[in-house]
Amino acid sequence: MALTLSHDAWCAVTAHAEAGYPHEVVGILAGRGARATRAVPLRNENAERPATRYRVDGLALFRAEAALEADGLEVLGYYHSHPDHPSAASDEDREHALPRRSYLIVAVHDGHTHTHQSWRLRDDRSVMDEEPVTLESA
Repeated sequence: MALTLSHDAWCAVTAHAEAGYPHEVVGILAGRGARATRAVPLRNENAERPATRYRVDGLALFRAEAALEADGLEVLGYYHSHPDHPSAASDEDREHALPRRSYLIVAVHDGHTHTHQSWRLRDDRSVMDEEPVTLESA
C-alpha cells in the first residue's frame, strides 16, 4: 500500500516535528482511503525519555480519534519524529504498532526535517515494511 499526504497534512507534521525538537513528537494521520488530509498533534507525555520515546494518554488518543471519526475521517495511521536519528522503524516502533496502519517517521536533525519514511506492520507482527509516500504540492 502507499500513503499520500496532502500539503496541509505534511506541513502540520513537519511544523510539529521541528517545534518539538529535540524531543519526539507524535500525532494521528487521518483522511480517506490512503490519503491523509489531516495531521493531529498529540502530547508526548514521556517525562523520563522524551528525546527517544513517546507516550500518549489513552483517553486523549481516544478523544482525538473519536473527533476525527465524527468529522467523517478515518484514522489511517500515526506519525512521530526521530530527533537526530534516521527515519527507520525501530524494534520499539514495531512492538507498539498495529497492522493495517501507516506509521510515518520524520527524522529531525538540528531542528529541521531531514528525511521521512512510512512503515506498515505485517499481520503476523514479524516486521515493518516500508511503504511509498507521496507528498502533494500546494
